Amino acid sequence: MKGKLYIVATPIGNLEDITLRAIKVLQEVDIIAAEDTRHSLKLLNHLKISKPLISYHRHNEEIKTDLLISKLKEGKNIALVSDAGTPVISDPGEEIVKEAIVNQIEVIPIPGACAAINALVASGLTAKEFCFFGFLPINKKLRKEKLEQIRNENKTTILYEAPHKLENTLKELELILSDRKVVLAKELTKIHEFFYRGNIKDIRNQIGEPKGEFIILIEGNPTKEEESKKELNELTIEEHYEFYEKQGYTKKEIIKKIAKDRNVSKNEIYMQFLKKKD
Repeated sequence: MKGKLYIVATPIGNLEDITLRAIKVLQEVDIIAAEDTRHSLKLLNHLKISKPLISYHRHNEEIKTDLLISKLKEGKNIALVSDAGTPVISDPGEEIVKEAIVNQIEVIPIPGACAAINALVASGLTAKEFCFFGFLPINKKLRKEKLEQIRNENKTTILYEAPHKLENTLKELELILSDRKVVLAKELTKIHEFFYRGNIKDIRNQIGEPKGEFIILIEGNPTKEEESKKELNELTIEEHYEFYEKQGYTKKEIIKKIAKDRNVSKNEIYMQFLKKKD
């Protein structure tokens, strides 16, 4: 019988953010595959858990994926953890998940902390729709393409950035964002957790020497939002409704959004649907 692969989210700072289910899984699996075994050992020692650890990071993913898949085929249960937060999200893990699925090995997500989501819900920016870019590419051409995408994006954009690269990234963003709202989340769940809010220029003047982990959240491009709204308003009421329905909105939410897009009352949209039914 094949083992199971558990994708286990771990704290991004505060160790109390580990879930009871995550602790149970870490206690029961046969092997823990960790991005940095020394880092994960601190958490395991804190939880008084002793398990065999296998190093699994960006530079050995290809080799270690084969090893871990063979262990899973032997019936071993494996927990995959990253240094912090949810594995696979801007962290190693994508390859082993793909291979596990190909080999018909059950993949079980164990939810928990995720820096991007925690930053988003406390940002004050819209969370209905958002784009996650992770870390910007180092390659100049690819980086330029991503920055152009961010400039045109009408949804909230989320980026990760290391402290030593933050100043340069903020300078690049300042050139393309004009006066758009930006939120910079620092050291989430840790002692020095802080949110900077304003435009890029304001934030750059406040941060001083960057220390710790940062998440950058950017308001969607209002111009692009207006263009999207114009395109939606060219649809029939039924097509407009179907557009939002596919995104998972409820009937009440859809009527409200259509009314806002078309700058009419909710009652007027509701009455149009009643007429269509007649």
